[in-house]
Amino acid sequence: MTATSHPESDCVDLVLSVLDWLDGQETSPEAVDEAFSLLASHRRRLLLEVMATYGEDLTLPDAAEEVAVRETGRKVTELSAERVADVYISLYHDHLPRLVDAGLLEYDQERDLVSPAAVR
Repeated sequence: MTATSHPESDCVDLVLSVLDWLDGQETSPEAVDEAFSLLASHRRRLLLEVMATYGEDLTLPDAAEEVAVRETGRKVTELSAERVADVYISLYHDHLPRLVDAGLLEYDQERDLVSPAAVR
């Protein structure tokens, strides 16, 4: 057996930590399922991370740009407009509505502005 880290063991450790944490909580199984469903998407987690990092309102185009930067590990100047547009579209049509419905974010469609409702 080697001393290097394996993704599988990292996953096992995370699952065991989460189960241990949940054991001390008074949370309904439905709430846990909904939370894990929301967190299942890497892009949604990145959007929540971006909003928590900035802690203030961002335009959806700016949030999409930052999510694309974090997804790719590239500088914003190295991203194609198509890449950012793809992220924007998926956030607008899929990820943002789910997070708004859950009460984690707010969205002003007129101003195309995302607010960190619960992630401040």
